[in-house]
Amino acid sequence: MPKPNRRDRRQNGESKPLTVPRDINLHLQKAPINAIDALVLRYFLEYQWLVDFAVYATGVFLFTECYYSVVDARKEVNIGAIWCVLTVLFGLKTLHTLMSHYFRSEEGGERSVCLAFGFMSLLLAMLVLVVREDYLEFGLESGFSSLFDNLEIFAKQQGYADWSIPVTKLTVKLGLAAVSAYIGSLLAFPGLRLSQTHLDAVQMYSDRPLIQLLLHMSFLSPVIILVLWVKPMARDFLANAPLGKTSVTLVSSDTFDSMRLWIIVASCVLRLALTRYHMQAYLNLAQKWVEQMKKEAGRIAAIDIQRKMTRIFCYLTVVTLQYLVPIFLILFSTLALKALGDFSWGTSMEETPGVTPAVVMPVAAPVLPGALDEDEEGVDNMEEDIQATVARLSDTFAALRTVLTPIFFRGFFAFLTWWVAACQVLSSLFGVYFHQYLMQN
Repeated sequence: MPKPNRRDRRQNGESKPLTVPRDINLHLQKAPINAIDALVLRYFLEYQWLVDFAVYATGVFLFTECYYSVVDARKEVNIGAIWCVLTVLFGLKTLHTLMSHYFRSEEGGERSVCLAFGFMSLLLAMLVLVVREDYLEFGLESGFSSLFDNLEIFAKQQGYADWSIPVTKLTVKLGLAAVSAYIGSLLAFPGLRLSQTHLDAVQMYSDRPLIQLLLHMSFLSPVIILVLWVKPMARDFLANAPLGKTSVTLVSSDTFDSMRLWIIVASCVLRLALTRYHMQAYLNLAQKWVEQMKKEAGRIAAIDIQRKMTRIFCYLTVVTLQYLVPIFLILFSTLALKALGDFSWGTSMEETPGVTPAVVMPVAAPVLPGALDEDEEGVDNMEEDIQATVARLSDTFAALRTVLTPIFFRGFFAFLTWWVAACQVLSSLFGVYFHQYLMQN
């Protein structure tokens, strides 16, 4: 079939797209991005909602901590901890939404990357869960023992004398490994994107050594979090630091728990403070692409240049979520660890919680009917319903408190915090190798 010439295209109403030389003298101008510009971006509403919820959760947690420091409210429900747990769940949901977008795309490259990181995370999680507590001090063994013992006691007190737990610790660990693999697949692309923005930001601010130092500290902060739970390298070393032929105690065991919380929170605050630099490094990909285009020969359609610039801008909210959500996961899981694990921010540490036996749930005493009028009787019935509802809620939270003890929360949220940091280290280091060596070659 002969190729249509210019006359045929004119007769058919078609026009040849405008092309320009690739080495054209093209300069991009910088302009600030405001909220109105970002409204058209995909996932902007999810980004705005999650950031607002995280800010409110932080405020509720700080208020709760101040309240608990003044009033002894151990028997009350910790609202701040509930907000922290909800923030973690909503963060995972946001990452799941982003990953589902990769699975719906026609190209299978992103899907393969997520699956590869998921299977690799599954293998790594199974290896981590069999490590003894002498090396990785999560406290999962004591936490599972506390959970199973309290479940059996609670079931017997409720009249199920012959009831036994239908699962074993091995089954729970396998389920935890599967959840860990899922989290690893969610954090695959955030880690790859973090490595790219980190390398670009370090190169972009080469004339500002302080910013470069902060960027390197931010990038290596997940590695520090990993080391904090390696007992021989962290707790044991600080408790028995070698000094000549003797050993000295630099940090006591109780102080180390508080110091670990502060270090994690400080690292998350540092990473949040550097968000602007990472996002600016991502937007500078447009300038890098133009500079690379100038080195090539031939011509390019002007519409292709516009599409490339638009694609980089439209992906900004996705990159922002991929940067912020892992920080939120580490930060709020640490805050939940502090609140639900009965840790302290100061040097004074409460006694390590043990297995809390379940107690018999109190039953509200029935109200004897009296000689009341119809209106007074209706009001009394409404008050009785409200009191019964409050009593049922109190009984439910009391039952959860007797089964899910602080020692269980310590093990679970310590592992969650450590695992999110481990997935970030794994994916970001692979991303550095990919962008620094494979892409250049």
